[in-house]
Amino acid sequence: MKNKTLVVLIIVILFILLIPIPMYLNDGGTVEYKAILYKISNVHRLTGDLGKEYEDGTIIEILGFEVFNNVK
Repeated sequence: MKNKTLVVLIIVILFILLIPIPMYLNDGGTVEYKAILYKISNVHRLTGDLGKEYEDGTIIEILGFEVFNNVK
């Protein structure tokens, strides 16, 4: 009985740590998907540069460390 409750508890904790919550930013269209362990940002934001209107790309962070960034 104890093993079954332990397995259920571990599954619930993993579910909480890995399920992202979408957040829509007011910077031109950026969407961030945040979970406790990671964050994925689909960037589409306005720049201050007159020649280039938007920055587009993806940023992935795991445990607060940026592992991928292709924002142009």
